[in-house]
Parts: sequence; structure tokens; C-alpha cells
Amino acid sequence: MRILVTRPAEDGAEIARLLADMGHEGLLAPLLTVQIFDGPKLTLDGVQAVLATSANGVRALAARSDARDLPLFAVGPQTADAAARAGFVRIRNAGGDAAALANAIPGWADPIAGALLHVAGAESGGGLAEALAAKGFTVRRENLYRVDAAARLPDTAVRALEDRSIQAALFFSPRSAAIFADRVAQAGLPTAGMTAVCISAKTADALRGLSFADIRIAAAPHQAALLACL
Repeated sequence: MRILVTRPAEDGAEIARLLADMGHEGLLAPLLTVQIFDGPKLTLDGVQAVLATSANGVRALAARSDARDLPLFAVGPQTADAAARAGFVRIRNAGGDAAALANAIPGWADPIAGALLHVAGAESGGGLAEALAAKGFTVRRENLYRVDAAARLPDTAVRALEDRSIQAALFFSPRSAAIFADRVAQAGLPTAGMTAVCISAKTADALRGLSFADIRIAAAPHQAALLACL
């Protein structure tokens, strides 16, 4: 199959390689761009562990700190893999979403042992910190990057949609799905023959205004489960 990959460029390239191993062709159409903020080295005094809710957070942290032995609590497998590649050695993987991470942390950390450092995107909400505060934890948030919406689909993706040569599209977040729906509607592009493969029910909900041959939802909110839908 020819499959549209809507992740930011760096992650999308990795997914395209995985799709090639599965016998598919990945067509990159980044709907989000990541800007990692420059700044001084982070002060980690009093921090007992890092909360990483995306691979982008891991990359941003690695650019602002040389510490690799601090425990890092990852939201899911992809974030944990990014942490391992960056050299972190004490990684825990919640295997799901932010709710799964919040539920796992009381088994991994002690509220009185120090703050938890959330390496976050500037546009992300505060739900994780609120959930952990209710469990007695102190969360220190550092906005280390920003994720911006693409103004339009790449020309290659537009042409492929116009000639109906794409059989499926992968959607990794409600935000990217909503951006896709908006850009497709603006350009009047067809989606009727495609299967939308979504990482969560909320992601699928963001596509409900479009017509697809099928909308599939991953069994778990991570990349491996999403690819298994194919």
C-alpha cells in the first residue's frame, strides 16, 4: 500500500522506514513542525525524575542537559526508545498515554523524594501535572519546544490525494488529525477511498467530517499498535 505519514519530519522518516520493511510505501506529509528552544543548561537540583510525554521532549532535554542517569519516565515505547538513543540509562515505560503515565508513577516514585520535571511542549495542556498533584507529587514544568501546524499539505501529498493513489493514512494525535481535516477541506481533496488509521478514539473523532473507506483505531495508544492496524 501507499500510506500517508502525517508525523513531523524526523519521526515520519523513521515510520517510512518501518513501513518499507512491511512492504509498504510511506509518503511523508508532516502536518506539524517542531522547534526546540535554545537556552542555558537546565538546573536539575531537587529533581528525582523526568517526565517525558513525547520523543520531542527527550530530544529537547538532551540538548539542554548532559545528565543521563536521572530516572526518566516515558509515556510510551517510542518516547522510551528516543530516551535510550539519547543515552538515558534509567528508563521506565508507561506503555500508553498521559493517563497511563500518571497512573504508573506512584509505583515508580515517592512524592517526598523531590520534584518531577515535565519536559513539555509549549502548546501542551497541564492535565498530567494536575493528575500527579492529586497524588501528592510536585511537578516542575519546562517548556523546551513548540509544535506548530503546517500551513498546507506538501505538494506531493496533494497530488497523491488528487489522483487517489493513497490507500491509507496514519494519524498520531487529535491535533494532527484536525489539521489534516482542515487542510483537506480547504483544498477540496478527496479521501473517500482511503483508510484512516488512528492512534486513539479522540484522534478518529477529529476526522469525522471527512469521508473514508474505513476508520480504524489502534488497540493501544502507541506506534506499534497503530502499525499493527495495517
